[in-house]
Amino acid sequence: MLFDFAETTPEDCYKLIASTVVPRPIAWVVSRNAAGAINAAHFSFFNAFSGNPPIIGIGIGSRPSGEGKDTQLNIRETGEFTVNLVSDALAEQMNITAVELPFGIDELTAAGLSTADSAKITPPRIAESPVSMECALFKLVELGPKSVLVLGRVLAMHIRDDAVLDRSRHHVDTPALDLIGRMHGGGWYCRTRERFSLPRIPLEQWTRTGRAGAPRKTPG
Repeated sequence: MLFDFAETTPEDCYKLIASTVVPRPIAWVVSRNAAGAINAAHFSFFNAFSGNPPIIGIGIGSRPSGEGKDTQLNIRETGEFTVNLVSDALAEQMNITAVELPFGIDELTAAGLSTADSAKITPPRIAESPVSMECALFKLVELGPKSVLVLGRVLAMHIRDDAVLDRSRHHVDTPALDLIGRMHGGGWYCRTRERFSLPRIPLEQWTRTGRAGAPRKTPG
């Protein structure tokens, strides 16, 4: 079935994209304004865009009123933020930080979370998060009157000790992070525990056999 986006409302375009581009990693962003007030919010229009330089991107919309969200305003003001990844054990706390809390109530405190100092920037990271990235604003791309793409350069990364297999070789035990991803609708998420291995086929092998040499493997 064809959906012509030229004839589709922005709200319905969002529904189609959010329902099909899945699963999406979750950026749990901590930012701080010039006065020192901390804000935490999560965003699922998020991914890694480049390894060299190390760039991550977050799409941030506006409030229904058209006013920019605190995360966007803080990043514009200070140029710094942390991105904290969300494990299955932290899903409920992440959801609490999405509540439209009254002014003056700290989202992290409400969710029962603690912070840890960053090494290179002022905004803190979420201490309970298995992975935290310290980011400096690389570029803001205005996507329209109600949306902006924040490109951040990763300056440092914190990974929970038990999930680092070999520090010298930078090998990470990714399954141990037990991260979750955003799916569709108002509140569907997924776990990343089910996976399979599908090695890339070398050209020489494909030329010789026309097929992959090994079947898919699932963790046993």
